[in-house]
Amino acid sequence: MNPTVAASVRPLLDLPGVTDAVAAARESCTQLRWHQALRRRIPEAAAESRVRGARETAFLEGIQLPVETVRDLSRGALAWAATPRADEQVVRGAVQVTAEAEHLRGVLRAAPRQVVARLHTAAASPLGVPEATLGRPRAAGDACAELVELGAPAAAELLPARLEGIVELLGALDAVPVGVVAALVHAEVAVARPFGRGNGLVARALERVVVQAGGLDPTGVAVPEAGHRLLGQTAYAGALAAYATGSPDGVRLWLLHCCSAMERAAAEGTRVADAVLAGRTVG
Repeated sequence: MNPTVAASVRPLLDLPGVTDAVAAARESCTQLRWHQALRRRIPEAAAESRVRGARETAFLEGIQLPVETVRDLSRGALAWAATPRADEQVVRGAVQVTAEAEHLRGVLRAAPRQVVARLHTAAASPLGVPEATLGRPRAAGDACAELVELGAPAAAELLPARLEGIVELLGALDAVPVGVVAALVHAEVAVARPFGRGNGLVARALERVVVQAGGLDPTGVAVPEAGHRLLGQTAYAGALAAYATGSPDGVRLWLLHCCSAMERAAAEGTRVADAVLAGRTVG
């Protein structure tokens, strides 16, 4: 870990309300961890969390589907279209990247660059992105039309440094609160938009990986994507736009948003665990 990175992040905890918000989010996740259903049935609950996460991250891309449809697509009970529409491509990317997050939690500390690349490959491969560019940052001249409400994406020549900054943030997992690291890497991917397509899907999946790998949600049952969606798409975009300004107030607003979203993520995870305990799926 680069101690300079940790030292630069810790002052964010002194922003008004951030420490308390981080503690509240952590307590919500701790309560979820002790749910009775998670004594024996973590895999079942975590699988349902991934279904919910895929549905909600697609929702944040502007695509609304019943959770039952996403569940059936995820488990192969419903086939993907041979010639998918644009919205179907995004849903498949959402399902794939959320599933991939499960496989990457164990390698995040050892190979953070690989994690980001694999998330992009999972998210963007259904979107018609050329295979040679999967997992690779935009080159000079490559356009990105995503998340335009946040302003212009980072210029291609700046992307290596921005991606290195994300990797260094991931290296601070053991030195600063996990929820803060998760919030920062989420925002950095969304604001910099290192890829031509799939940046929002990657940003939210990376948050999922971090909260699990860092031990905030070790069972993988919380649904971070649902937390953001439940706060509203306008609030989500507004908080990201505030972060993009780079001002202390903007960063504070984003951190508070993410902590509030994590409390809701744990509440959604509790719903999942309740359903598993009762022997029914979440509707």
